[in-house]
Amino acid sequence: MTVHAPMSVSTAPGTRRDTALVTGLDVRAANGNGTEEFWQGLLEGRGGIGPITRFDASGYPSTLAGEIAHDPGEDLPGRLLPQTDRVTQLALVSAAEVLRDSGLDPAEAPEYGIGVVTANAAGGFEFGQRELENLWAKGPLYVSAYQSFAWFYAVNTGQISIRHGLRGPSGVLVTGQSGGLDAVGHARRMLRKGTPAVLTGAMESALCPWGHVAELTGGRLSTADSAEDACLPFGERAAGHVVAEGGALLMLEDGAAAHARGGVRPYGEVAGYAACFDPPPGSGRTAGPARAARAALADAGIEPADIGAVFAEGAAVPELDAQEAAAITEVFGPDAVPVTAITSRTGRPGAGASALDLAAALLAVRDGLIPPTADVGRLPAAYRIDLVTGRPRPMAGGAALVLARGHGGFNSAVVVRRCERTPR
Repeated sequence: MTVHAPMSVSTAPGTRRDTALVTGLDVRAANGNGTEEFWQGLLEGRGGIGPITRFDASGYPSTLAGEIAHDPGEDLPGRLLPQTDRVTQLALVSAAEVLRDSGLDPAEAPEYGIGVVTANAAGGFEFGQRELENLWAKGPLYVSAYQSFAWFYAVNTGQISIRHGLRGPSGVLVTGQSGGLDAVGHARRMLRKGTPAVLTGAMESALCPWGHVAELTGGRLSTADSAEDACLPFGERAAGHVVAEGGALLMLEDGAAAHARGGVRPYGEVAGYAACFDPPPGSGRTAGPARAARAALADAGIEPADIGAVFAEGAAVPELDAQEAAAITEVFGPDAVPVTAITSRTGRPGAGASALDLAAALLAVRDGLIPPTADVGRLPAAYRIDLVTGRPRPMAGGAALVLARGHGGFNSAVVVRRCERTPR
């Protein structure tokens, strides 16, 4: 993907040149379509997990998912629909809302002043399945020319850039569930190199038979029959997660540039970011999640005691939950920080899952409330984490830590901090 030279901006007096503010936000999730609906859903304990309706899943061992009850085609021009997979349609609708929310008008920005970086773990699975069906049943002449790009991981970045004329630096990150945080980390690097603003985050949708089979091969999907028992992160009865669609996009803006244009209402600041790989099994080296968390805290220049909440990956797989609980305890101490896992409400939409966690963390520091995890039952005594359940809990301090892991050993962490200059 072509990377354009960024355009530098002037620094307003009294503003840090390296501050990364979130000045626009949009969420698409099974428990809420739009930022505030999603946030209220979390605070009220509203879940979005239910039976799969996008295809007949009765013949599969896992029949639940986190579906978004909205047709993005209602918000897009008809000519775009045959060219794009559902995941791209969701991303395009979300990107338009992020631009509106941030107040940034691409027509008034410098030509290379707004970049795009997204993450994606699956690509356009449903589009690809349809074209494979055409190839098998009718022959190659019936395969759409749009198949050449509609399935591709980078398609969300490309289509957002084209539709809104965002010609700044661009890219795509493919690191599994960590991708939603890695995209934001990469966007922050672009700000530091001189780009005023970057639209970033992650969106996923692969709810089709082909995509479902791919998820099932990982052996980590819940086979529960009821939504209440389907996704129980950190619970004793945890037995896998629920696949979902959705994610969050946001506008990451250089602090000086944002304040120079005036009228900004930041959700918060991306204060720290780090990523690392897991060490080889049996090496005795510190596990990836703990190293990523410590490095993100150091990058933010704060101590563990300054963190008011941890937004955990919440894999709902006993082995992974035990590893994450151990990492949190290692960094913060036993039962020393409130922990929440919103995948229990939304399901797990690949890279979009960590983007949802990041959005929830930003809203938590904005409002001073930690959304509760769904009722996951009793926790193993060995975990020694303070899991927030039941009702929202007031949040101490103004910073939160978001953790994510991607299949294959990716680990990422982001620290978000309340923006005290211009509270929303």
